[in-house]
Amino acid sequence: MTVPIILASGSEIRASLLRNAAVPFRIEKPRVDEESVKSSLLAEHARPRDIADALAEMKARKVSDKFPEAMVLGCDQVLDFDGNLLSKPDSPETAVTQLKQMRGQRHMLLSAAVIYQDGGPVWRHVGQVRLRMRNCSDAYLQSYVDRNWDSIRHAVGGYKLEEEGVRLFSGIDGDYFNVLGMPLLELLNFLALRGVIDQ
Repeated sequence: MTVPIILASGSEIRASLLRNAAVPFRIEKPRVDEESVKSSLLAEHARPRDIADALAEMKARKVSDKFPEAMVLGCDQVLDFDGNLLSKPDSPETAVTQLKQMRGQRHMLLSAAVIYQDGGPVWRHVGQVRLRMRNCSDAYLQSYVDRNWDSIRHAVGGYKLEEEGVRLFSGIDGDYFNVLGMPLLELLNFLALRGVIDQ
């Protein structure tokens, strides 16, 4: 019998990554208060990498409690800017402020994934990508946010590299799938080794 794979996420881009890789799965959105978890971890001075990992695990565990026999995949992505966590902007003004802070500098995207099965984690990985922003003008950053707000409001840091956001960057060091929010190659390797997908 094939082990069912459940994606514990409402992210359309993560779902499309799995779909495009021909991985059979279904979606169950976890009910997790991410902001309160993030706040308590920040109060304990947790590193951005550990916050991403903890949130991914929490999502996987929440859904796995209902479907213990399945392989439940939880994911989370955070932006580490000089050791500080930047989240999804809550307003266009916040997005512009974040982008102005980061322009001309480097930051890191951390994409965590955890698989839960039979009551515990069986695999985890945190992929990282280093990005350098161009020194964009105030006028361009404002117009960028104005044009793209409906899309970027759901993106950490206030940009999407797969859209116009690519124009904000002068250099990217790392796996593009991690930019999109999932360490896909490492995940596929694990699923193949476990016999969940053909190899």
